[in-house]
Amino acid sequence: MSADNNTPTGAVNHADRVDDDGGKPAKWKIVGPGLVVAATGVGAADMVATLVAGSQFGYQLFWAVIVGVILKIVLVEGAGRYTLATGKTIFEGWRSLGRWTTWYFGPYIIVWGFVYGATAMSSAALPLAALFPVFPLWVWAIMMGLAGFAMVWFGKYATFEKITAALVGIMFVTVVGLAVIAVPNIPEMLTGLIPSIPAEGGLLSTLALAGGVGGTITLAAYGYWLREKGWYTPKWMRVMRIDNSVAYIMTGVFVLAMLIVGAEVVRSAGVSISGGDEGLLELAGVLNERYGDVVGTGFLIGFWAASFSSIIGVWNGVSLMFADFWGHMRKKESGHPDTRVGGKYFKFYVLWLTFPPMLLFILGKPIGLILAYGVLGSLFMPFLALTLLGLLNGKRVPKEWANKLHTNIALGICALLFGILGVQQLVKAIAPLFGG
Repeated sequence: MSADNNTPTGAVNHADRVDDDGGKPAKWKIVGPGLVVAATGVGAADMVATLVAGSQFGYQLFWAVIVGVILKIVLVEGAGRYTLATGKTIFEGWRSLGRWTTWYFGPYIIVWGFVYGATAMSSAALPLAALFPVFPLWVWAIMMGLAGFAMVWFGKYATFEKITAALVGIMFVTVVGLAVIAVPNIPEMLTGLIPSIPAEGGLLSTLALAGGVGGTITLAAYGYWLREKGWYTPKWMRVMRIDNSVAYIMTGVFVLAMLIVGAEVVRSAGVSISGGDEGLLELAGVLNERYGDVVGTGFLIGFWAASFSSIIGVWNGVSLMFADFWGHMRKKESGHPDTRVGGKYFKFYVLWLTFPPMLLFILGKPIGLILAYGVLGSLFMPFLALTLLGLLNGKRVPKEWANKLHTNIALGICALLFGILGVQQLVKAIAPLFGG
């Protein structure tokens, strides 16, 4: 809605949009939508992947993490710039590229939400089950889902942003503090800034590490969080860029800290960490033996904070994306109350993320659903990169906010990198059909 709360946004001219600040100068604060999108994107899977890379290759892929941070800054900046420059949501932009985008995005967000809901709840439950083994894992998972549901269902965006900032603080202090305790090898770290690829299995690990820093579908939610923050017009463009860059630099420091822990703690302990979320529990055991229970327990708290921040971030941001998508399917104008936080389409998806996935704790993971999740998910990042190239060039965006050559090159690299990763994930997803 516009500032007078009577004129719906979206169908009106962009010039009619009014920021929610009463015309004050745009000022940046460290807690903003960028911190939310970065925190949401970094979950247990990113922590495990980085930990395993550090334990296998030491500091050799230090540079790949930095490249990954830069690529995510480019992608999220593109999504934010499109929203501020045009006053349109990213889904409105996708629709302007053709119906094929809706035919992809609609099934994807439904299947993704069902499977991810169960995965996120289980991930947040793992450290709690280890710290407080009074309940089985599935009970903790349901409790985490209900806690996230309540915070998003009843909370305002400002409250959600503050909770996310607190969780980020816990993540940052525990993991970066652990990296400091581990005493990183500074000369090796500096050597790791020189791009090189490990000889055995290194290419795919390099691509995965560069592409896996901080989120998938949640990157596209950034524009929706800008809108919830009250940032509608191009006057926020500079602030948005600072907001996004600082948040992902913090994410990069967090991920590099996990790489240090993998290189200095796991590798020196001579143990192998599992590729799933359970690998973080194994790390906690190593930390208990090496540094004592206080450090191990502190890490589990950081593990929980990273996982739970992803729950509330997805429950909020992806629900806004679904609400916008379904609102357009129902011929609602952009910004209609039904499509905003607390609207009926938003609430439907919050319910969808929370309760149907709990069935998977009983039924296990149906192979057909997991197959669809893998296939559709493998295509999202190249989909985002390629559609941003289409949206940020030509007549869909005012000329002053269109891509420059270097931005097109960066987005092209993103499309290529995520395309390769997508093919790899696609092959992995369909392998069970051929006995793989």
